[in-house]
Amino acid sequence: MGIEAVIYDMDGVLVDSEVYWDQARVDFAAERGLRWTDAMQRQAMGRSTVGWAGVMRDELALDMSLAAIIAEMKARVIAQYEQRMPTRPGALESVAAMQAHYRIGLASGSPTEIIKAVLRITGLDRQFEVMIYGDEVGKGKPAPDIYLEALRQLGVAPAQSLGIEDSANGLRALKAAGMYAVAAPSPEYPLPADALALADAHITTLEDFTVELVQSIDAKSQP
Repeated sequence: MGIEAVIYDMDGVLVDSEVYWDQARVDFAAERGLRWTDAMQRQAMGRSTVGWAGVMRDELALDMSLAAIIAEMKARVIAQYEQRMPTRPGALESVAAMQAHYRIGLASGSPTEIIKAVLRITGLDRQFEVMIYGDEVGKGKPAPDIYLEALRQLGVAPAQSLGIEDSANGLRALKAAGMYAVAAPSPEYPLPADALALADAHITTLEDFTVELVQSIDAKSQP
């Protein structure tokens, strides 16, 4: 059996939002007389809500609860989305094309309110068959839990599934789940060589995430 399902990450894949998250964290830190660095941002990328909030608390040595950090960050990012939704070029067209050939789902570690805002503004809430939010699973990426839950709801085996991710943690989650993986980092956040080595394909624009690409990965895997 070949690939039957395609699962998308959201932040950094469908929407070029890591810049928004980074700016929100830079502003969050600056208002407290602190500095959020690129290295800190890379640690936070791809993690669950509690995971990135923990990175922020530890790296910035904050005397705040995780809940308070999460609440403030949600408000900051949603405010930016309402002003402008930064979908990656080709992202919406890619989802529509995949939907015509495969079962499609979303597995995002972002907070539920953030995901729902993005899906509402873009209209993608009408296209995904299943949508799994980071708040709904016990362990965030790089653990495979969120992908395994998406596949459980779809009723598709990992070996017949492919995911697309922009972060090292996301790619590790896909491979831990036993899925095929496409690396699609944004130009601002290139992936290290060890993370790229996990991927079955590497693209730099969602315009290249086509049915033909999935079919080529599928063909290479057949005995």
